[in-house]
Amino acid sequence: MKRILEIVAPSGYEPEIGAAIWMLDDTRRRTLELLEDLPEEFVDQPVNENTIGTILYHIALIEADWLYSEILEQPISDDVMDLFPDQVRDQDGFLSKIKGFSLEEHLFRLSEIRKILKLNLSGMTLEDFHRKRILDAYEVSPQWVLHHLSQHEAEHRGELGSIITLIKK
Repeated sequence: MKRILEIVAPSGYEPEIGAAIWMLDDTRRRTLELLEDLPEEFVDQPVNENTIGTILYHIALIEADWLYSEILEQPISDDVMDLFPDQVRDQDGFLSKIKGFSLEEHLFRLSEIRKILKLNLSGMTLEDFHRKRILDAYEVSPQWVLHHLSQHEAEHRGELGSIITLIKK
């Protein structure tokens, strides 16, 4: 059967924003496919520097941080921060070793942040989507943020795949 490869933007968004969300969701779909049938004992098993749980926690927290800091230009709300009891990095700048959460908990966290992101983008105008946010270190638009989040997750998906392969050996 021939596959049809096209971007189908979800409704409820400006078409350009919807296309960017579709790409972000496609990245997530591929991450979730990688994690299908993952044995629970793999989540906290260390390989090299990181665990699957550490990477999943990091992906979710970075998505929340970029949403609030760069797109919404406000601090992360307390209810969202409740999803993240641990800091993303340790005192040496490495990803904090995240342990004790089930795969289901990590997937829930990813899902909740994505819902919040999509809700906040649903009423966004194209003008605001392209408007640069002026921060101390750089200027960034929500359009670029969505590109970055897709790239960030895809790169970590490669790391997740490597961890899974090494655990299975």
